[in-house]
Amino acid sequence: MSTLAHTMMTAARSADSGLAGPGELDRYPYAEVPVTERLGAPSWDGSDPELGRMGRRAAGSRGRGLHGQLVQQLGQMIVSGDLGADRPLVPEEIGQRFEVSRTVVRESLRVLEAKGLVSARPNVGTRVRPVSDWNLLDPDIIEWRAFGPQRDNQRRELSELRWTIEPLAARLAAGHGREDVQQRLSDMVEIMSHAMGQGDALTFSRADAEFHSLLIQVAGNRMLEHLSGIVSSALQVSGGPVTGCDRPTDASVGHHARIADALAAGDGATAEAAMRQLLIVHPEPERVVPAPREH
Repeated sequence: MSTLAHTMMTAARSADSGLAGPGELDRYPYAEVPVTERLGAPSWDGSDPELGRMGRRAAGSRGRGLHGQLVQQLGQMIVSGDLGADRPLVPEEIGQRFEVSRTVVRESLRVLEAKGLVSARPNVGTRVRPVSDWNLLDPDIIEWRAFGPQRDNQRRELSELRWTIEPLAARLAAGHGREDVQQRLSDMVEIMSHAMGQGDALTFSRADAEFHSLLIQVAGNRMLEHLSGIVSSALQVSGGPVTGCDRPTDASVGHHARIADALAAGDGATAEAAMRQLLIVHPEPERVVPAPREH
């Protein structure tokens, strides 16, 4: 395995800190919701404890501390429907419930507002926005939906989106003639093959995500390039409809290898066909509806 492959698989990507800029903290003042409206505020104690544990795990993996944990907690509660649309979010109650400072609450609400989940207006307060306003292409929202009540719809929509994006990207990426890119794609195939032999699903999935993200980035279409994060998020969401990328098998590795070879040869048609074959959704046995009995 090349040094380049090892470097890519171990390098940590820096995350956007999401910290508030100068003068932004006062956008979420504590005394912003009338007392009469607080009667409709959410009951924090009724939230799913498993949801909270999931939020802490996810936040911890991103290294954002209390700020990241609160974003995860509130984001999951909003997406799951525990905090319904147009419900008031009182910052002081959030701070008391999660035992965090005013600064952490305000920074977290600012991040959620950027994702379209909440809005803050003078004399109205901070409220949850309807689904139609959410940035559904945001990687965090993709993840939260995938582990919430909307999981089936989310995974189906992601599969359909990938089917639209990736075959086209594979065709466009063919024949770019960049040896460094071709080597990186080959490295990812090698890593996937090795990881499958070792039964290392995590390494396989990381190499898989790198392969697909890189392919989209070299397609030469900047609009497609902006969608590479969506594909990476889709690959990291477990369960749901199973594609060739979700099961570490010889066939899956073989499809990735054929895509890489076709790209190197400048054969866009073959690269596109191989990608479509890889993205075929296989039926899940436990979800197959049995045929009606004949009487």
